[in-house]
Amino acid sequence: MYLEIAMLAYFVVLFLTVRDIRIYKRTGYLSYRKGALKGLAASSLILIGAISVEAKPEIGLLFVLFGLTFNRKGAREPVFTNAGTIDRFLGKTDYVKRNRPGKNREKTEPDRK
Repeated sequence: MYLEIAMLAYFVVLFLTVRDIRIYKRTGYLSYRKGALKGLAASSLILIGAISVEAKPEIGLLFVLFGLTFNRKGAREPVFTNAGTIDRFLGKTDYVKRNRPGKNREKTEPDRK
């Protein structure tokens, strides 16, 4: 039973991490990138807990709890304005990334006259 609890927590954190990656790719908001990185670290910690559940269930579930606590996300930008429940669940956003001013422009050299 402990292994099922640990694996459920692992897959939930992985799903939220993939959702954060998708939202970051669509919007470019850095808070979602940080959330995805935290999710990867937390999923690694939860996986260690899931592996160690077989030897010591208390220690393994403690690692899972630490991983879930580490996965807490901070304040986020609002990216869903009129999206439905399924769209929010899958990470579809209403906002799309705009071109950043410094990335796609051609570099111009200063006039030296």
